[in-house]
Amino acid sequence: MTAKDWWIYQGTGSVHQRNEKLAEQRPPWRDFTGEKDPDYTPPGTTDPAWKETYRRGIGYVPDTAETDAVNTALYLRRPLLVTGKPGLGKSTLAYSIAADLQLGPVLHWPITSRTTLRDGLYQYDAIGRLHDANLRNLNQAPAISQAPSIAPYLRLGPLGTALLAQDRPRVLLVDEIDKSDIDLPGDLLTVFEEGAFEIPELARVATQQLAVKISTHDDPQVRAQVKRGRVQCRSFPVVILTSNGERDFPPPFLRRCIRLHMEPPGREKLVQIVRQRLGLDATSDQDYQELIEAFIDRRMDGDLATDQLLNAVQLRLKGAWPDSEDRTQFLETVLHRLTGPSSV
Repeated sequence: MTAKDWWIYQGTGSVHQRNEKLAEQRPPWRDFTGEKDPDYTPPGTTDPAWKETYRRGIGYVPDTAETDAVNTALYLRRPLLVTGKPGLGKSTLAYSIAADLQLGPVLHWPITSRTTLRDGLYQYDAIGRLHDANLRNLNQAPAISQAPSIAPYLRLGPLGTALLAQDRPRVLLVDEIDKSDIDLPGDLLTVFEEGAFEIPELARVATQQLAVKISTHDDPQVRAQVKRGRVQCRSFPVVILTSNGERDFPPPFLRRCIRLHMEPPGREKLVQIVRQRLGLDATSDQDYQELIEAFIDRRMDGDLATDQLLNAVQLRLKGAWPDSEDRTQFLETVLHRLTGPSSV
């Protein structure tokens, strides 16, 4: 794949140059003015979470259509909605963007049918606060003129942390949004448009506590300042929403997203994935070409995930299942179809 001149992700130039280009391409209608907390620094390249992000993302092999879509979302500061069957690397794409542009650890927000917008923005431990208040009463603590700070009972969620004011955006992975309650995509619209949200519990005490430092999703010990109960981004986060296609989304939500549909990788891309992920070169191709052909053949009768092929190649390279008469059992064990006649 040859890099195009306008690309930022997978583009030419140093990481610093490409991040400068990203900052310069901000549309005037997506200009956010959040005030940075000079005492807050997001996780850096020495953080264990960054090492995991880099490990997962550096071996990803995007094709031209995927790279075009990612860069379009970067230029327009819009969420990227990635659809496709399970196992195609939709989630890994988020890690690839973070690794390629060195944007720090991915903020992961897995979605279930019970997930609400507030789960992504922040958590408030009201029960813990009440419990501590009761303990103070039992211990007959002396009266104080001002109630204890609410800050220890608040923590930003992955979306809330992604919206903290920073010069460089964070990557936010909203995983399997198609499993959400029907209201969540609509609830996200205002947050995505404004790049901001309010924490009512802090807004109510703003006259007594103008600025409060609360924990972030990255680390409960790392705190960021929130003024007047409002979090406002400076650089809109790189938002990747994944969907396995289990539901449709309302038009207003789709209108605000850049859409990318992933197709199962073909033979050439599978070879590139195996080489990249397992650190192989062309001289090793003969050791696993037969497995790629078997993978493609079996995929015609039911879905398979790309990591199943990687598992099969890894086993072959390590000398597992060496007997040719065990070939059928080997394929059934490692390349078992996720759908179709052999999936149960």
